[in-house]
Amino acid sequence: MIDPKIIRDDMELLKALLIKRNMEQAVDLDELKRIDEERRELSLKSDEIREKRNKLSKTIGQLKSQGKEAGDAMKEVQNLADELSKHSDRLNELNGKFSDLHLSIPNILDSSVPEGKDEKDNKIVREWGKKPEFNFEPQPHYEIGTKLGILDFERGVKLAGARFYIYHGLAAKLERAIINFMLDIHTKEHGYEETFGPFIVNDESMTGTGQYPKFKDEYYRMERDGLSLIPTAEVTLTNIYRDEILDAEILPKYLVMQSSCFRREAGAAGRDTRGLVRVHQFQKVELVKFVEPEKSFEELEKLTLNAEEILKRLNLHYRTVLLCSGDTSASSTKTYDIEVWMPGLNRYMEISSCSNFLEYQARRAMIRYKKSGGKTAYLHTLNGSGLAAGRTLAAIMENYQTEDGQIVIPDALKKYMQ
Repeated sequence: MIDPKIIRDDMELLKALLIKRNMEQAVDLDELKRIDEERRELSLKSDEIREKRNKLSKTIGQLKSQGKEAGDAMKEVQNLADELSKHSDRLNELNGKFSDLHLSIPNILDSSVPEGKDEKDNKIVREWGKKPEFNFEPQPHYEIGTKLGILDFERGVKLAGARFYIYHGLAAKLERAIINFMLDIHTKEHGYEETFGPFIVNDESMTGTGQYPKFKDEYYRMERDGLSLIPTAEVTLTNIYRDEILDAEILPKYLVMQSSCFRREAGAAGRDTRGLVRVHQFQKVELVKFVEPEKSFEELEKLTLNAEEILKRLNLHYRTVLLCSGDTSASSTKTYDIEVWMPGLNRYMEISSCSNFLEYQARRAMIRYKKSGGKTAYLHTLNGSGLAAGRTLAAIMENYQTEDGQIVIPDALKKYMQ
């Protein structure tokens, strides 16, 4: 969440931010300001009542020690206690409302983020490689996989409903190889520590990284247990250090984790209803960084290059785009999307999203670090897909397809395929 000082000191900045993000209706800023003013006023009144009560309590003690009647003073103390209790109940109510609205305010955007409404306004910052050329009409991955008998969508639907799938044989083995390949590159060459944690987390974890409370309906939640299936390992990795103070000496801290990811909302209705592009369960290798504030934008560039390196090793043509204000997630201050070319779909497809959150997540999750002088401060968090395994599988199937419907294994993966 943003620094609460901004709410008190620069409401116009927040109004401009919501307009820039096309989120004018997301937060009632006037209501937020009213609640903040009322709770601060009530807090001052409560302090005055406590002070008055404490003085009267001392007076009662003095009267009793002198053998004098203290009944009137005791009644007044009780009245003050009752008034304080009412103020406390109202203050708790206001604090709850303030917290909900505060958590719904999106992050401040970096000045380098272009203004725009949607993906059409994103800015291409670089491209790598060339689109493959075929002497035949390239097929989409779902047709290739179905014909080879390695992708089974009908039985996936039978087991769990729409947008679920089954891998058989080569598809299952190839995705496992992709995951192992990515983990090896990120741990052995990029300096990430391989980590493995729960795919099910509590509400505090989902709140810490920004999924809850605003986007609660988009995720699979087990109400009875107060737990949710993770939409990405970002939630698990970032919350490892929730409510902790780290030593500056261990920063920057890089973590990588492979996991299944679960999302109830699978994209716009009617788009990408076939194949592995928008599904409710998928595998992903996630990269997360904990860094000192002054280095976070430098670390974002490194993070993005780490993700791009996987596509280079697989010789897959891609482009990297800087998301515009309207397409940047609420938690992020700046995001690069990496889009791989899909010849069968005849378009680019997002395969990684790399973001800098500044202290937005650290404030929500209370992740701090101890500076050299002993002071504590919020650190900055970053994350990116390194990469989405199912989409990488789909990209390989489409880019490495042959005229007779087979798939050539990329050189980088051959040792993993034995």
